[in-house]
Amino acid sequence: MSSESKPPFPPFTQDTAIQKVRMAENAWNSKDPEKVSMAYTLDSYWRNRAEFPRGRDEIKTFLQRKWARELDYRLVKELWAFKDNRIAVRFAYEWHDHEGNWFRSFGNENWEFDKNGLMQSRYASINDMPIDASERKLDWVTGPRPDDYPSLTELGL
Repeated sequence: MSSESKPPFPPFTQDTAIQKVRMAENAWNSKDPEKVSMAYTLDSYWRNRAEFPRGRDEIKTFLQRKWARELDYRLVKELWAFKDNRIAVRFAYEWHDHEGNWFRSFGNENWEFDKNGLMQSRYASINDMPIDASERKLDWVTGPRPDDYPSLTELGL
């Protein structure tokens, strides 16, 4: 095993797939591009909307741009399916732009991991929906979602 690893490792079980999803959610809610990028292989390939970052450096740059424009970002991910070294998730996140316009972004991601538990590919499809600030459902204090905060299913998202 290389010096770089991110347990749990494939092949995933129901429990380890759920753990992997929550770890990813927590990392993304940190809004720390360096921390997030370390969960990906050096040559990781992404499709994120119409952008195609390759490798950690491009991933970090992508995330820096993302979180500079998507303010007060809050994300919830939920396991959809898993098999061997692959996990599918659905997610929702809320954010506002510099003008104070709020959005809820919905999407699905397909992930593939190497044997060391690092994500080697990520395919994301995302749609944005304008919302009023009063319609927000993801409104915990910044950082990881509290353990007792409702899931997407519980929130009706």
